[in-house]
Amino acid sequence: MRVALSEAITTGVQDPELGFVTVTSVRTSPDLRHARVYVSVLGDTTARERSLQALTRARGFLQSQIATTVRLKHTPTLAFDYDESIDRGARIDRILEGKPDEHH
Repeated sequence: MRVALSEAITTGVQDPELGFVTVTSVRTSPDLRHARVYVSVLGDTTARERSLQALTRARGFLQSQIATTVRLKHTPTLAFDYDESIDRGARIDRILEGKPDEHH
């Protein structure tokens, strides 16, 4: 599902607000009716928020793409979240390198 979503976002979403987005993971509910899609976004907080809004606007299109490319009994309802693990990793790297922490 992650690969299918990545492809659909890259080739099918034509929203100018959508920045450079990478689908990092997808977590589905046990009944596969809901899927939380985690993405990383290149850019600042504004770019992140705009991209998440663009993905939410494209949810219907993306769900239809999943329905045609992934064999599931039900097409899950998609929700999008920013994957903070990359930011956390970069912050840990800065701390380990002895650089000032931007958040404190």
